[in-house]
Amino acid sequence: MFDSRLRRLIDPPLNRAAVVLARAGVSADGLTLAGLALGFAAAGAIVAGAFALAAAFVVLNRLADGLDGPIARVHGGGTNLGGYYDIVFDFLFYGAVPLAFALHDPAANALAATVLLASFYANGATFLAFAALAARSGRTTSVQGRKAIYYFAGLAEGAETIAAFLAMCVLPHYFAVIALAFAGLCFISAATRIFMVRAILRAE
Repeated sequence: MFDSRLRRLIDPPLNRAAVVLARAGVSADGLTLAGLALGFAAAGAIVAGAFALAAAFVVLNRLADGLDGPIARVHGGGTNLGGYYDIVFDFLFYGAVPLAFALHDPAANALAATVLLASFYANGATFLAFAALAARSGRTTSVQGRKAIYYFAGLAEGAETIAAFLAMCVLPHYFAVIALAFAGLCFISAATRIFMVRAILRAE
């Protein structure tokens, strides 16, 4: 919901940092892989109960995710493989965090984590299905910046997900409440996309 607005604020400093990192020899794919490692480190810290450390890893994961695209453009443009890594590794990270909270305290967190993961599944399906159809029809957008696939906006996007994850790390005893509230937003986002896509495709 806020991703497109945030892009106008964060893209300029990310682009400047990307130039420096690219000149230092940092590759886009290498940074994407490092971002996945940081995401899994966040999950491991959550399982261990080191929530402050987990929050730091979440922030670093998102920083890596924000820099890999600009670095690819400095090097001459992103590749299909790089775009594939970017979206798949994001989903792996998004799934790892609720799972980590469930493993940390199954009795308190497992049910809420399951509902949240189901909502991610629904939200991701509506997002990726339209991206596939958009690619087939040649539809493009730059609202979320230059991406490897079509990004269809929704109520629950990257910024909202990271805000929820950080809130969970800061208030781990309220994980279930935060997770269920965010799951509700994700389910609403998925339903909204379904109706929007239906209107778009019927009009075509």
